[in-house]
Amino acid sequence: MKHFAFVISLLALPAIAQSNQDLGTLNPDEMSWTSVIEQAKRGETSRTLCASGYMLTKSGDHTSARTIFEACAAAGYTGAMTWMSQLDNNGLGGDYDPDASAEWDRQAAALGDPVGKFNYGIGLLRGYGVEKNEELGRQYVDDAARAGLQIAKRLQGADYDLDEVTPDADNWKYAPLF
Repeated sequence: MKHFAFVISLLALPAIAQSNQDLGTLNPDEMSWTSVIEQAKRGETSRTLCASGYMLTKSGDHTSARTIFEACAAAGYTGAMTWMSQLDNNGLGGDYDPDASAEWDRQAAALGDPVGKFNYGIGLLRGYGVEKNEELGRQYVDDAARAGLQIAKRLQGADYDLDEVTPDADNWKYAPLF
């Protein structure tokens, strides 16, 4: 009789159990790159999520890093804006686009980011991705130096000689097209 009662109780379990759909996602994929990328696609951001873009781009997955940095930049993270600039400036995970690169740096600079100010200043000094304006470029570099950015101080100390902060191997990239 005990066995019969046990079998009957097992048969009744599905009738009294809740549907898994009612419980939401069971055992979510919360500690993986896939999860982080999906969060960014939904517009969910945090410092930790935004920092994961750095690890992804350093591992060579520039497309996924771009997904994360775009969401984080849209949320106002200036570090993500300067990373978007770097990706656009080098055609990583998307098209090579110096104009977009300069615009990302301009946005970061407008929000007070010293790296954004420095990078935008260099773009203005070169006329790379933005119309050349040496006076304004120096102002941005000076602002970055006042904020304590050592490389900006180094550029000031070299009388704004861009060879001080940019390898000569990159000169072809910044040469005028005409």
